[in-house]
Amino acid sequence: MPTPYLIASPASEAIDFYARVFGAREHIRLAMPDGRIGHADLSIRDGTLMLAYEFPEQGFASPKRLGGSPVELHLLVPDVDATHARACAAGATEKSAPENQVDGERRSSIVDLFGHVWLLATRREELAPDEIVRRFHAAMSKGEIT
Repeated sequence: MPTPYLIASPASEAIDFYARVFGAREHIRLAMPDGRIGHADLSIRDGTLMLAYEFPEQGFASPKRLGGSPVELHLLVPDVDATHARACAAGATEKSAPENQVDGERRSSIVDLFGHVWLLATRREELAPDEIVRRFHAAMSKGEIT
Protein backbone atom coordinates (compact mmCIF):
# COMPACT_ATOMS: atom_id res chain seq x y z
CA MET A 1 0.00 0.00 0.00
CA PRO A 2 1.41 3.45 -0.87
CA THR A 3 2.31 5.76 1.99
CA PRO A 4 1.64 9.48 1.51
CA TYR A 5 4.67 11.71 2.08
CA LEU A 6 3.52 15.28 2.73
CA ILE A 7 5.58 18.44 2.60
CA ALA A 8 4.34 20.93 5.17
CA SER A 9 5.50 24.33 6.31
CA PRO A 10 6.08 24.32 9.21
CA ALA A 11 6.14 20.55 9.65
CA SER A 12 6.09 20.68 13.47
CA GLU A 13 2.76 22.53 13.37
CA ALA A 14 1.41 20.00 10.87
CA ILE A 15 2.31 17.14 13.23
CA ASP A 16 0.50 18.92 16.07
CA PHE A 17 -2.56 19.60 13.85
CA TYR A 18 -2.78 15.98 12.67
CA ALA A 19 -2.48 14.75 16.27
CA ARG A 20 -5.22 17.11 17.52
CA VAL A 21 -7.62 16.65 14.62
CA PHE A 22 -7.05 13.08 13.38
CA GLY A 23 -5.51 11.45 16.47
CA ALA A 24 -2.16 10.95 14.71
CA ARG A 25 0.62 9.35 16.74
CA GLU A 26 4.20 10.39 16.12
CA HIS A 27 6.77 7.60 15.88
CA ILE A 28 9.88 9.43 14.76
CA ARG A 29 10.98 13.01 14.17
CA LEU A 30 14.34 13.82 12.62
CA ALA A 31 15.26 17.49 13.06
CA MET A 32 17.88 19.20 10.93
CA PRO A 33 20.49 21.50 12.54
CA ASP A 34 18.43 24.55 11.44
CA GLY A 35 15.35 23.17 13.24
CA ARG A 36 13.41 22.08 10.16
CA ILE A 37 12.03 18.57 10.28
CA GLY A 38 13.82 16.46 7.71
CA HIS A 39 11.53 13.49 8.24
CA ALA A 40 8.70 12.35 10.51
CA ASP A 41 6.66 9.15 10.66
CA LEU A 42 3.09 9.28 11.97
CA SER A 43 0.28 6.80 12.16
CA ILE A 44 -3.35 7.77 11.68
CA ARG A 45 -5.82 5.00 12.40
CA ASP A 46 -4.44 1.98 10.48
CA GLY A 47 -2.23 3.93 8.10
CA THR A 48 1.15 5.58 7.95
CA LEU A 49 1.85 9.18 7.01
CA MET A 50 5.31 10.60 6.46
CA LEU A 51 6.11 14.28 6.28
CA ALA A 52 8.88 16.81 6.20
CA TYR A 53 9.36 20.55 6.19
CA GLU A 54 9.72 22.06 2.77
CA PHE A 55 13.22 22.26 1.33
CA PRO A 56 12.76 24.34 -1.85
CA GLU A 57 16.49 24.25 -2.44
CA GLN A 58 16.08 20.48 -2.96
CA GLY A 59 12.79 20.73 -4.88
CA PHE A 60 10.54 19.85 -1.91
CA ALA A 61 7.76 22.47 -1.88
CA SER A 62 4.57 22.62 0.16
CA PRO A 63 1.14 23.04 -1.47
CA LYS A 64 1.09 26.66 -0.25
CA ARG A 65 4.31 27.43 -2.13
CA LEU A 66 2.90 25.68 -5.22
CA GLY A 67 -0.50 27.39 -5.02
CA GLY A 68 -2.45 24.26 -4.04
CA SER A 69 -2.32 20.51 -4.38
CA PRO A 70 -3.82 18.22 -7.02
CA VAL A 71 -3.88 15.37 -4.48
CA GLU A 72 -6.66 14.63 -1.99
CA LEU A 73 -6.16 12.28 0.96
CA HIS A 74 -9.12 10.03 1.83
CA LEU A 75 -9.36 9.27 5.55
CA LEU A 76 -11.98 6.98 7.09
CA VAL A 77 -12.91 8.20 10.56
CA PRO A 78 -15.41 6.94 13.15
CA ASP A 79 -17.48 10.17 13.05
CA VAL A 80 -17.04 12.40 10.00
CA ASP A 81 -19.22 15.17 11.43
CA ALA A 82 -17.17 15.43 14.63
CA THR A 83 -13.83 15.18 12.80
CA HIS A 84 -14.91 17.79 10.24
CA ALA A 85 -16.00 20.17 13.03
CA ARG A 86 -12.72 19.58 14.93
CA ALA A 87 -10.68 20.28 11.78
CA CYS A 88 -12.54 23.52 11.04
CA ALA A 89 -12.25 24.62 14.69
CA ALA A 90 -8.49 24.03 14.42
CA GLY A 91 -8.28 26.35 11.39
CA ALA A 92 -8.95 24.10 8.40
CA THR A 93 -11.03 25.49 5.54
CA GLU A 94 -14.23 23.68 4.62
CA LYS A 95 -14.50 22.68 0.97
CA SER A 96 -17.68 20.65 1.44
CA ALA A 97 -19.81 19.90 4.49
CA PRO A 98 -20.52 16.31 5.56
CA GLU A 99 -23.07 14.74 3.24
CA ASN A 100 -24.28 11.22 2.48
CA GLN A 101 -22.85 9.87 -0.79
CA VAL A 102 -24.06 7.26 -3.29
CA ASP A 103 -21.16 4.96 -2.39
CA GLY A 104 -22.40 4.47 1.18
CA GLU A 105 -20.05 6.98 2.79
CA ARG A 106 -20.87 10.17 4.63
CA ARG A 107 -18.09 12.44 3.41
CA SER A 108 -16.76 15.97 3.68
CA SER A 109 -13.72 17.82 2.39
CA ILE A 110 -11.34 20.24 4.11
CA VAL A 111 -8.09 22.00 3.31
CA ASP A 112 -5.72 21.88 6.26
CA LEU A 113 -3.58 24.84 7.34
CA PHE A 114 -0.71 23.54 5.20
CA GLY A 115 -2.64 23.32 1.91
CA HIS A 116 -3.36 19.58 1.92
CA VAL A 117 -6.89 18.48 0.97
CA TRP A 118 -8.54 15.77 3.07
CA LEU A 119 -11.66 13.79 2.19
CA LEU A 120 -13.03 12.77 5.58
CA ALA A 121 -15.45 9.86 5.51
CA THR A 122 -17.45 7.50 7.65
CA ARG A 123 -18.76 4.30 6.07
CA ARG A 124 -22.56 4.16 6.57
CA GLU A 125 -23.29 1.13 4.40
CA GLU A 126 -21.30 -1.68 2.82
CA LEU A 127 -22.42 -1.76 -0.81
CA ALA A 128 -21.63 -4.05 -3.71
CA PRO A 129 -20.02 -2.29 -6.68
CA ASP A 130 -23.13 -2.81 -8.85
CA GLU A 131 -25.28 -1.04 -6.23
CA ILE A 132 -22.90 1.90 -6.16
CA VAL A 133 -23.08 2.12 -9.95
CA ARG A 134 -26.90 1.90 -9.86
CA ARG A 135 -27.11 4.68 -7.25
CA PHE A 136 -24.62 6.81 -9.15
CA HIS A 137 -26.64 6.61 -12.38
CA ALA A 138 -29.91 7.25 -10.52
CA ALA A 139 -28.42 10.36 -8.87
CA MET A 140 -27.07 11.57 -12.24
CA SER A 141 -30.46 11.13 -13.92
CA LYS A 142 -32.03 13.25 -11.16
CA GLY A 143 -29.39 15.95 -11.62
CA GLU A 144 -27.96 15.32 -8.14
CA ILE A 145 -24.51 14.66 -9.62
CA THR A 146 -23.16 16.76 -12.45
